[in-house]
Amino acid sequence: MDLLSRPSADLPGRAVGISPDVPAMFDVPLAAHHKLIGRWVETIVPSDSICTRHEARARIERTFNDAVLDILKPFDIVDLRAVVLIGDDVLPPALVLICDGLGQIDLGWIEKSNVLRETVFANVAPLGWRAAAYKELVSTLNIALPVSHYDDLFDAVSMYHWEGEVTDEGARAALVEWFCQDGDEVDEEMLPSAMNARRPDWMLAANAAPLKDMPPALANRIRALRKAHAALKAHDFDNGAWQLDLELLWKYVPDYRDRPSEPPLTLVPFDQFARELDEINRPGMEQGFLDVAGFCQLDDADKVGAWFASLKLGVKFLLAAQDLLNFDPAGL
Repeated sequence: MDLLSRPSADLPGRAVGISPDVPAMFDVPLAAHHKLIGRWVETIVPSDSICTRHEARARIERTFNDAVLDILKPFDIVDLRAVVLIGDDVLPPALVLICDGLGQIDLGWIEKSNVLRETVFANVAPLGWRAAAYKELVSTLNIALPVSHYDDLFDAVSMYHWEGEVTDEGARAALVEWFCQDGDEVDEEMLPSAMNARRPDWMLAANAAPLKDMPPALANRIRALRKAHAALKAHDFDNGAWQLDLELLWKYVPDYRDRPSEPPLTLVPFDQFARELDEINRPGMEQGFLDVAGFCQLDDADKVGAWFASLKLGVKFLLAAQDLLNFDPAGL
């Protein structure tokens, strides 16, 4: 088996796994990742009973799996799963968080338009509330999820169509010089100003209302999100569950080196930017997205406990974001 070529487990949904390749025979020693995680198991569920290595391995996997699933279970915006990479003689084992979601995150009440006020959705929140909630998600969510926002899309489109230009004048010149278009025939809808104009009002930070102008139910959700984000950011982020060192990841899973850098999730609405999102995400659809939410090497047993502490903080933050997205203006 090539230990560097694939994760030790690749199961659907929120399943987690350690390795299907560790020998289960009584007289074969446990692998390094079982020993490291096993020491953590003994700190939380100590046992004085004597067991075979096969029984020890099953206990380690069951305890680890149950602990991860118990933390991830309340979060359902997207599917997250944990995978253990078994390493080799040079590389220690590692824990990876994979995001199985794809496409636009459902923004729920935030993107409901007043056009629908008299149809399906009788209650549409004021623009200032929706813009404030969206602004918070844009500024915080990528600390834990592989997600892009409008600035990322605009920059990618700028490089793809306009050679990095961000003004209409510069983009027009680039289209003429590099794509041999006639200056008089440039599609005005393909210029930066036209793309920016397609943003709905709730995407504009300038429209965000201050907390004092919101109902307590909404203001408190935004405060909770900010607090959870600050706590995660202040944690030992470099050694936690949500860091991502691409150079290290590539050593364990070389296939990721060939993937484009686009994340699988976006906060950009498809209704307004389907063409741009399709263009920029085509390589990801063909070659795979950078779907890793976090990567942590297990070079000692203490790292397992630290990883779980970080995982809990990150999920607490994600639950605050989920609570904000689940806000119901109809209940006011």
